[in-house]
Amino acid sequence: MFTTPHTRRVVAGLAAAGAVVLALTGCAGGSGGDDAPVSEITVVAANSPWVEGVKTLATKYKDETGITVNIEAYGNEQLNDNYKVKLNASSADFDVMAFQVQDVMREFSRNGWLADMTDYVASDAAWNWEDFQPAARDAVQLDGTVYGVPVMTERQIVYYRADLLQAAGMPVPETLDELESAVAALHDPDAGMYGIAMRGSRVPLVTQLSSFLYSYGADFQDADGNASVDTPEAVEAIEFYGDLLSNYGPPGVTNMGWVEASALFAQGKAAFYIDADSQAYTFLDASKSSVVDTVGFAQFPAGPAGSHFYNIVPQTVGINEFSTKKDAAWDFIKWVTNEENTTWLLANETVPGARQSAWADDAAVASFPAGLVDIVRDVADHGVGHDRPRLEQVAAAREIVGGPVITAIEGGDVAEAAASANSQFQDLLDSEK
Repeated sequence: MFTTPHTRRVVAGLAAAGAVVLALTGCAGGSGGDDAPVSEITVVAANSPWVEGVKTLATKYKDETGITVNIEAYGNEQLNDNYKVKLNASSADFDVMAFQVQDVMREFSRNGWLADMTDYVASDAAWNWEDFQPAARDAVQLDGTVYGVPVMTERQIVYYRADLLQAAGMPVPETLDELESAVAALHDPDAGMYGIAMRGSRVPLVTQLSSFLYSYGADFQDADGNASVDTPEAVEAIEFYGDLLSNYGPPGVTNMGWVEASALFAQGKAAFYIDADSQAYTFLDASKSSVVDTVGFAQFPAGPAGSHFYNIVPQTVGINEFSTKKDAAWDFIKWVTNEENTTWLLANETVPGARQSAWADDAAVASFPAGLVDIVRDVADHGVGHDRPRLEQVAAAREIVGGPVITAIEGGDVAEAAASANSQFQDLLDSEK
């Protein structure tokens, strides 16, 4: 099984409101940038499997160092609201802060709320910053400045019905062309089987479009940060995504996010499903899935530019710029993200960390599906550290960028729609300069 019952309960509670404040004991002796001794630090984070694991590790941390770690855990929206209130007031009430990279890092760094951790991560060769997945390291940096250490990762993968492929005598698709052929062959709506299920709703689909863009040699923005959703490669990727859903997807696909699309696959009504690997636990839970014994996991197929899929960081840990205990905060971060503890979290709490060495440990990944482990072990040459446009106004950008895909699903002029979206997207980017 992919997750323990304990972890599934944690995942199910990610969006829970209310703060859970726990006084735990932990870490190595450190200072706040001067010689004053530190007796405690405070960590603020979202409810997550990582936080659950840290609660356990904190006792060991205290035994080693004697420093108390106070953990405040919130639902995601409440967490960000809490940050904005306190950081606007330059609060030093907390030291270590976990955050969602793609949602807030640009805003928080521009406001001067995140400490520069570049020197910290390079300061200890034994801790080994290079052991972290390249895409994950890239994700926590802006203009060469490191703002955090990645503690959880997530990738786009292909879920497929192994029994259907086997019955049809078809191999698991390794290219997008092979994927389309397999989807078409297994599409049988009269029998209640659709070739593929994916997000088709305008905003939710943008993150899943990303890997198609990358594998066609495109991206939301070019190397200079300018809008690039109207390039020939981007238009081809958008058309491919739209055609898959238009020709082989379920009815009403433009109203589907991950909840609706994944439910179809879990009910055995789709041959393929492409989305984040964090959803694997759903399909392996007999109480929620009819495909427990037939689901397979495959790497995102290669397009004209190869297989390139998002490998994002849904949670990273950084340091509050206003903390008076930055060195002690780093001591804790370094300890909890070292190889030993990252491997322990992977093995005992199924926390998908970013260290390559942890995923290489056969014992640590024993509870994960072999197919998924193979994908993560191979991620270094394929992973891209973002799954959406890179700017502060990311919600507005997703609304714009999703438009051409809807046009593709509905059979309209994709090139024209992409050109219009690109102009609007560029205006949004220019507004942040």
